[in-house]
Amino acid sequence: MEPDNQTNSSEFILLGLSEKPEQETLLFALFLCMYVVTVVGNLLIILAISTDFHLHTPMYFFLANLSLVDFCLATDTVPKMLVSIQIKSNKSISYSCCLTQMYFFHFFGIMDSVLIAVMAYDRFVAICHPLHYTSIMSPRLCGLLVGGPWVFSGFISLTHILLMARLVFCGNIELPHYFCDLTPLLRLSCTDTSVNKIFVLIVAGMVIATPFICILASYAHIIVAIVKVPSAGGRKKTFSTCSSHLSVVVLFYGTTIGVYLCPSSVRTAMKEKASAVMYTAVTPMLNPFIYSLRNRDLKGALMKLVNRKITSSS
Repeated sequence: MEPDNQTNSSEFILLGLSEKPEQETLLFALFLCMYVVTVVGNLLIILAISTDFHLHTPMYFFLANLSLVDFCLATDTVPKMLVSIQIKSNKSISYSCCLTQMYFFHFFGIMDSVLIAVMAYDRFVAICHPLHYTSIMSPRLCGLLVGGPWVFSGFISLTHILLMARLVFCGNIELPHYFCDLTPLLRLSCTDTSVNKIFVLIVAGMVIATPFICILASYAHIIVAIVKVPSAGGRKKTFSTCSSHLSVVVLFYGTTIGVYLCPSSVRTAMKEKASAVMYTAVTPMLNPFIYSLRNRDLKGALMKLVNRKITSSS
């Protein structure tokens, strides 16, 4: 039963990554550079894939969607943090804006998780069943593998927001984070959050643990298939590509599992912020390099795109 004197807060104060003023200039420069690299890298990949007919294949279709999601995920969180650092008196965020930011964060976060798993499945089919790749990865299936997660993410994110909207926040309005996320907000609520916490665990199991297990299973089959490749050069090249992909997988899922599936007794505000930096800023920045630097076709498309822009401007 809620006491009668409870009133819902109209805004929150985002404390940011660090409460030490001497660190804010360094953080601003660092995250501004990371955000610029994220935006440029992901938009270049989207443009290169969309303008090169040879890249209109399932793998690059998934990669273009991943780049779009990474761009949106970083844009949802990093600019607000940069503004808060630069304008020290403007660390507040209204209740409605907080819920909006949370909706898009979870929407694109879920999409990111599912798309990484979809791309692992695509590589599994390409390496383990190359003769049936075209028939398995049909345009219809590719559309379902991308369109389905967009709908699913929207539904889950909206449910999170509706459950959050029923809570009351009173007293302390300082959020020890640089964006509005579920777990720190739930700790600020002065009403029962058990339903929210149960839903968080269910969703985390579906969109974090399950894709992670599927990815590990896919790469286990891929590694077995690679070992059977007679060419040492072919094995080395494929292992090199898979290891770079797996590094992103471990970075992304390791940090999200730590935030949403580990017991609250082992989590601290600083650990949550450090983990959030990994999957909202570092992973979206690294993905364009991880998926393109070892890809000759994509590098060629990027070079043609850059040369076309230079030619048209001269």
